Formats: sequence, C-alpha cells, structure tokens
Amino acid sequence: MDRLDEAEYERRAQSELLALRDALDALDTEDVEAELEGGILTVEFLDDTQFVINSHRAARQIWMAAGRRAWYFDWNTESGAWRSTKTADELWATLSAAISEQLGRPVPLSRGG
Repeated sequence: MDRLDEAEYERRAQSELLALRDALDALDTEDVEAELEGGILTVEFLDDTQFVINSHRAARQIWMAAGRRAWYFDWNTESGAWRSTKTADELWATLSAAISEQLGRPVPLSRGG
C-alpha cells in the first residue's frame, strides 16, 4: 500500500471514478447505467441490482460493493493502479468481472473508451 497525502488521494480517486463512469457510459449495452454523485459511483442493472464504488476519504481507499461481496482498493504506485488490499486484484478488472458475472456475458472495461 502506498499512503497518499489527502490532496493526491482526492485527485487520484476522483479521476478514477470519473474514468470508470465514462467507461461504463461507453458500453454498448442498455443493461448497465452508471451515475457518479458525491464521490459515489452507482452501477445499476435492469433487474434493479446495484453495485456501489465509492471514495472512502478516511481510509484513502476506493471501496466497491457488488452483490454480497466487498473490496477495498489502495493506490499502488508501482503498478499505477488501485489494487485490492486482500488479493492485489486491480479495480477495473474486478469491476469488469463482477459486471460480467451479473450479466452472464463478458463485459470488458477500458480506460479512454
């Protein structure tokens, strides 16, 4: 874990949540809607299931809840990515896998569209 100062954390977390929202908005599917408000990214599916990804300022982490599972991601300078504190899985890959599982088909996410 790389401990970020507050300003750097805010910059990185907000940038990541915006990029995730943009990538979700760019998906060629109407099965997923994403809304970002107040540091909370809500991903909603047609069956009213919701995943929540949020900036947790006190811990300086990004937290994700999907179904009955939760992940806590710390910034990793070496990889330049948010990584799970328990598994070292990367945030984008984890969200992609969770969405794919929810929809029953592969849903790749990529930065920049």
